[in-house]
Amino acid sequence: MEKQMKLVVIGGGAAGFFCAVNAARLHPGWKVIILEKSARVLSKVKVSGGGRCNVTHHAESISSMAKGYPRGEAFLKKAFHHFGPTDTIEWFRERGVDLKAEADGRMFPVTDHSQTIIDCLLQEASKYQVDVRLLCGVEYIRKQNAHWLIGLSQKKTIEANAVCIATGGFPKTIAYDWLKETGHTIVPPVPSLFTFNMPTHPLNALMGIAVQANVKLKGTKWQQHGAVLITHWGLSGPAVLKLSAFAARMLHEMNYHFTVIVQWLPEYNQQTLAEKMQEYRTTLASRKIFSKNPFQLPARLWELALQLCGVNEAWRWADVPAKVMHKLVNWLTGLELNMKGKTTFKEEFVTAGGIPLTELDTHTMQSKIQPGLFFAGEVIDVDGITGGYNFQNAWTTGWLVAHAIGQNT
Repeated sequence: MEKQMKLVVIGGGAAGFFCAVNAARLHPGWKVIILEKSARVLSKVKVSGGGRCNVTHHAESISSMAKGYPRGEAFLKKAFHHFGPTDTIEWFRERGVDLKAEADGRMFPVTDHSQTIIDCLLQEASKYQVDVRLLCGVEYIRKQNAHWLIGLSQKKTIEANAVCIATGGFPKTIAYDWLKETGHTIVPPVPSLFTFNMPTHPLNALMGIAVQANVKLKGTKWQQHGAVLITHWGLSGPAVLKLSAFAARMLHEMNYHFTVIVQWLPEYNQQTLAEKMQEYRTTLASRKIFSKNPFQLPARLWELALQLCGVNEAWRWADVPAKVMHKLVNWLTGLELNMKGKTTFKEEFVTAGGIPLTELDTHTMQSKIQPGLFFAGEVIDVDGITGGYNFQNAWTTGWLVAHAIGQNT
């Protein structure tokens, strides 16, 4: 009787679980083991989306979906043809979990509870007899003849025919040292998806206000349009988070001291807004400028803009001097704000960096250096913006590994 083939998945998160349950289902002759270093699995799934689990993103096309990845767009554009967002929706639907799309494209289980997703994956693991081992940290992996030897704590070891690394990202390069021993290089990790800190600026008093605006990193090509949220420490919201992701490496090099330009009225430029202001000086001449805000900006933001630009509360539109009006136009179309530092966005701990895609077969996620070694999820140099993109990367790469197991091992 032949010895049973064995797949060991290192990491009990979304990518690791999806790889394991699909591998066990697709290859019933294999024994599948998940090694999780902590006391619980799927912890990031649990807290995602405020406890609702943002499973994936509702995109118009594979191409538009792939644009949500600052690193990995070209790879995922191909990978999504094998297993993309529509496949994710169908996979969960077939197992009794329906997903719903919200106006911004984020997709959640209809129950609005992340536990629904966790229970589904745990049921699959039980159904296909996946062996889930908690408090099982890995210290090293080594090739031993045709097998892999995985070193655990207390000098324990486990052998495997194939290994899938699905540990998630690490904040520091040193945490990848055990993977360097396999011959792989590491793209140095830097934070992605974070908010901007702006100490002691008057805007911070307007915490909670959100505006559809443009936000640009001064002196670069990087800019985003969307909701900008003012917080008590600076700026957040989808536009800021997207900007932080796409400019992650540059902002790291700047040590998070940088200047952003906010266009509070993105439909105008300086010239067109100056012309509109001149028009209002005539049509709203007798109205007090503080009480008449023709741009539908939040009242507190409008009032702060007027105060900081030197507008007197008693002035009517016709009273505002040209110099002050020019200052107001500049404030609304290109406010420069100096940022000093960043803050992690809620539970979204995401890093840019990890195993370079050039060292992987992107159809199978198998190492080009070490046959039988696979990677899935955020441990590879792929990261997405907020909105279900990072989970979709986990599902897609986990599925690619599961599908490929046994082909060349």
